[in-house]
Amino acid sequence: MKIRKTAVMLAACMGMTLLAGCDSEQQKTFNEAVKDLEQGSYEYALDEFTQSVNNGISLAVSYRGIGICQMRLGNYEDAISAFTSALSSDKVSKTMAKDLYLYRATARLQAGLLDDAMADCQTLAQKYEMDADCWFLSGKVALAMDGYDEASSDFEQAYGEDSSYDRAIQIYETYLEKDMEADGTRYLEAALSSEAKDTDDMCDRGRIYCYMEDYGNAKTELTNASSKGSTEAVLLLGMVYGAQQDYVNARAMYQQYINKMQDNTEKNFTKTAASGYNGLAVCDIAEGNYDSALENINSGIAAASDNEMQSLLFNEIVVYEKKLDFSTAQEKAQSYVGMYPEDEEAAHELAFLKSRTGAGE
Repeated sequence: MKIRKTAVMLAACMGMTLLAGCDSEQQKTFNEAVKDLEQGSYEYALDEFTQSVNNGISLAVSYRGIGICQMRLGNYEDAISAFTSALSSDKVSKTMAKDLYLYRATARLQAGLLDDAMADCQTLAQKYEMDADCWFLSGKVALAMDGYDEASSDFEQAYGEDSSYDRAIQIYETYLEKDMEADGTRYLEAALSSEAKDTDDMCDRGRIYCYMEDYGNAKTELTNASSKGSTEAVLLLGMVYGAQQDYVNARAMYQQYINKMQDNTEKNFTKTAASGYNGLAVCDIAEGNYDSALENINSGIAAASDNEMQSLLFNEIVVYEKKLDFSTAQEKAQSYVGMYPEDEEAAHELAFLKSRTGAGE
């Protein structure tokens, strides 16, 4: 579930109301936590929200913030505990309680606690008005439990209430994870039946065409968006060219993206230049330029937000493996799995590397 800005703004407003008369330093810590959460700086926000809990400041909001941070950092059991504490706090509005059940169900799903996740979804259905987010999450949990008919019904409800490109992509990706691509593709096709209204729509359409491996139409949509000033479209064009093994044009797009992000030409676009450096590294890996790949990965890591870090760190493992430096690759993989325990591909990669170094014997 995405962190919706409206929810973060609600938390900030609640915090400001409850902090009237509190120590100014405590209030500053809470406000910094809200800001860091919105910006994706989860480790900083986690420390600050924990301080706010210890200070007794806006407990429901602070526990909620801790839960979101722990979930984004892959600590699902800790996230569940925090969301439960938030639900048990005083002065939890009905709107916030619904939000907390959504987050806790998501954390339980990620932790593999499917029965508990479904229990939260049932609570949402019984006590609250179901919206697209609720229906989607309920469908995702049902699909994880092999409840195919229930999942299909829930996804139809979700898309009926929110027929956006993002929602279609979410449903498609959920089916794709279960090797049920055909079931998800129909949502992509449905989304493409509407016309693009702005550059964001063009980017989303381009992404959908990429999923469908229709790179000609993807380039058309993304080129139109980039010509209208969309920085995201430039990044996506790099991915399209890369998928076609046209690394010259892919590199050009990624470098253009980096330049744009460093110039801050699109202030409302929250990503950093890190994704561009990651794209250059992917091109390097494909062409066997492993030292250059590491340079680009290191540049990306230095610029990355928490949201952008995972792909860079995984590709770092890949590079060391390609260089036949299995001990360093294993060290990096061990650290990565600790940070992102839900990544099954990385877990398999770590097991392979241990077999190469003898550590698994």
